[in-house]
Amino acid sequence: MKILITGGCGFIGSNFIRYILRNHPEYNLINLDALTYAGNLENLRDIEGDDRYTFIKGRIEDQRLVREIINEVDSVVHFAAESHVDRSIMNVQPFIETNIIGTTNLLEAIRDSSVKRYIHISTDEVYGSLGESGRFTEETPLAPNSPYAASKASADLIVRAYYETYDIPAIIVRPSNNYGPYQFPEKFIPLMITNIIEDRPIPLYGEGRNVRDWLFVEDNCRAIDLILHNGRIGEVYNVGGNSEKRNIDIARAVLRIMGKGEEMITFVKDRPGHDYRYALDSSKLERETGWRPSTEISEGLKRTVDWYRENEWWWRPLKDRLIRESRGFWER
Repeated sequence: MKILITGGCGFIGSNFIRYILRNHPEYNLINLDALTYAGNLENLRDIEGDDRYTFIKGRIEDQRLVREIINEVDSVVHFAAESHVDRSIMNVQPFIETNIIGTTNLLEAIRDSSVKRYIHISTDEVYGSLGESGRFTEETPLAPNSPYAASKASADLIVRAYYETYDIPAIIVRPSNNYGPYQFPEKFIPLMITNIIEDRPIPLYGEGRNVRDWLFVEDNCRAIDLILHNGRIGEVYNVGGNSEKRNIDIARAVLRIMGKGEEMITFVKDRPGHDYRYALDSSKLERETGWRPSTEISEGLKRTVDWYRENEWWWRPLKDRLIRESRGFWER
C-alpha cells in the first residue's frame, strides 16, 4: 500500500509515520508537510534515508501539487491542521485556510482519483463542552466553542458532505487529547515538563479544574491504523484514552515524577471559551476492531517525561524560537 500522510512532520503525524513503517514494512509513505511553526523535520530524523519514505514540502492548499500526489497513492491519512486553541483566538485566518480550505482541496482531488480510503483526523473538541457526567458519542451534535474547534467541525461537515454527495471513501476519526514524544512545547504537558527542567513556573488556566481525557500518542496511532484497514467507510470513530483528569491533577502528577513541589504552579487568567470537560465514548471502535488504550496515564506521563529529559536537543531550539517570536503568549 502507498499512503499519503499530510502533516507528517507534526506531533501525531510523525509518530504515525514511525508506527506504520515499524508495523507495515511493505508499505510506502509520502509525507506532505508545509513545515509551518509546528512542523519539524527533526521529528523524523531517525528515518531519513529510508527508501519506503518520501518527504515533499508543500501545502494542502496547493491544488496542482495535491492532485499530482493523490494520483500516486492508494490511501490518504489527513493530519495537517492548525491545532492550537490559543493561536486560533489570536488569529483565526490560518485555521480557515488550512483546516477548511485545505481539507476541501484534498477532497476535490480525491474525487478524481482511485484513492480507496481517506482517513480524516479530527478532534473531540468539535463536540463542545461536557458537564460533570456523560461522554460524547459519535452521534453527539457538534457544538464547537473556539475558532479552532469550529474550523475542525466545519471540516468534518465538509467531509461528511463529500461522502454523501460524491461517495468519497471517507472515515472521520475524533481522538481525545494526545500526549507523548515530539509534541510541540507550547502544548500543556510538554510545556510543563520543559518549564520544570528549566526551573520555571508552570502556568495553569483558571483554577486548573478543566477535565481532559488523555490518550498516549502510540495508542492513537494504533487506533488509526486499525481504522485505516478495518473501519467502515462513511463512519465516525471516537478514540478515547479512558484517562479523565483535571489539569491540576496532571500538573501534580508531572511534578511528582520530576521530584518538584506544587509551589511551581502559577494560576493565570482563564482563556475565552475554555471548555470545561471532554470525555469520549470509544465503545464503537472497541466493538468493531477490538482496540482499547493500553497505556495507563501514569506510565504514559513517565515515558513522556523521560523522553523530554533525554531529548533537550529537540525541544530547546523550538522553545527558544517560541519565546523570541511569540512574546510569551503561549505560556500564559
